[in-house]
Amino acid sequence: MDSAALNRDGKDMLEYIAKFWDTLRERKPLHSVTPGYLTAPGVLPDRPPDEPEELKDVLADIDKYIMPGMTQWNHPHFFAYFPSSCSYPSIVADMLCSAVACIGFTWNSSPACTELEIVMMNWLGRLIQLPEVFLNTPTGRGGGIIQGTASEATLVALLAARSKKLDQIDPKKEFLGLIDKLVCYTSELAHSSVERASLIAHVKIKQLPTDSSYSVRGEVLQQAINEDRRNGLIPFYMVATIGTTSVCSYDNLKELGEVCSKENLWLHIDAAYAGNSIICPEYRYLIDGVELADSYNFNPHKWMMTNFDCSAMWFKDCHLVANAFNVDPLYLQHKHDNEVIDFRHLQIPLGRRFRSLKLWFGFRLLGVKALQENIRTQIALAKEFEKMVRGDRQYEIIGEVTMGLVCFRLKDTNAMNEALVKEINDVDRRIHLVPGEVDGTYFLRMAIASTKTTVEDVVFGWKVIQECVQNVKNNNLANGKPITNGVH
Repeated sequence: MDSAALNRDGKDMLEYIAKFWDTLRERKPLHSVTPGYLTAPGVLPDRPPDEPEELKDVLADIDKYIMPGMTQWNHPHFFAYFPSSCSYPSIVADMLCSAVACIGFTWNSSPACTELEIVMMNWLGRLIQLPEVFLNTPTGRGGGIIQGTASEATLVALLAARSKKLDQIDPKKEFLGLIDKLVCYTSELAHSSVERASLIAHVKIKQLPTDSSYSVRGEVLQQAINEDRRNGLIPFYMVATIGTTSVCSYDNLKELGEVCSKENLWLHIDAAYAGNSIICPEYRYLIDGVELADSYNFNPHKWMMTNFDCSAMWFKDCHLVANAFNVDPLYLQHKHDNEVIDFRHLQIPLGRRFRSLKLWFGFRLLGVKALQENIRTQIALAKEFEKMVRGDRQYEIIGEVTMGLVCFRLKDTNAMNEALVKEINDVDRRIHLVPGEVDGTYFLRMAIASTKTTVEDVVFGWKVIQECVQNVKNNNLANGKPITNGVH
């Protein structure tokens, strides 16, 4: 390690990052490139350099080649997807993580990496008032771990649930013909990662219909279980969602939990986005019924000013998960095996980064109050946008606005709303948002995603949308297409 070069180039890199953030408003929220812009012949060299170059030359190429191809997720006019949060404590924590360069797959490989994660997951678990059974305690079986993503968490829980069910049915572990009969359940509005997890695990999946509030109810799950058992299938796993991607709706945890407890199904809760709001006591009610779950997950990297990747997951019984993943070669064993948890047993990969530093730095350098205020502010901004939409009779709201997401549409055809999204993203480009679709109804999603977004930015976004609507209508008139209202 050349500490002099690190000191010199590190300062320049920090200045570049600080300037990037200070000038973020001057950039466009959406990239301006087409596929192949970097891989085309003659853009970048075919081979790496044999001799070292200067950082100033690398930074110049960042500006020339990389930044034009960046979608700026923290731009104040980025209203797409869900937030991808960041803060200076998180950035400097990742610097330290990279500097110590530990691979914390066992306690012995870096004790601080394991033990700080235990402390941080307990801090976070108590902040959201998780039942004590989910926390890391000397005598308990529960515990928390930082996964990379909610998709990983869903897969880990599914594999643990599959292992538990198969062991119950066939302790000899022959499993002949059993896996093909296993079936899991989730909402028709659940994230696509649930379906993908079922494909990886080679189990059947049934997507359950929702009620008028886009919520899966216990009665629907019970009916599906009864039907599948009559058909010779083996129900074993349910994923409930708190804050669906499409409309930020909430499955009924109490009802689903009661059914899962009665029918011996593993209940996993995916609260990737909305789960962050639980750090504010007024939103704790959203996870009433969590005590009935077997695992719970949300992503601090979405809304807690912690950069990617940091996905918090808790288990009621870590031993069930470890049993599903237990491979214990001699080179990973150590003398404290029976005294401590090795996180390699609770995740898909072996290696893991020192991710808990990001939570520790964030809690200490920002404080809980600042994290709560950021969430409350973004929810308030969404409510302001909702007022604007409701104040114009051309539009309608889809679902209920409870978090930082507003789903809305023109009272017109799906084709008209699709044309509006294309006008916003492909033609106008001053803001960026993405669409959603539920029950055949196409709509626009306005997500407050940046800590830099203000009420003025929300007003600006609404102004852009109205102008884009007028442009679409003018284009339709110019092309001889009729303009309809109230039809969809």
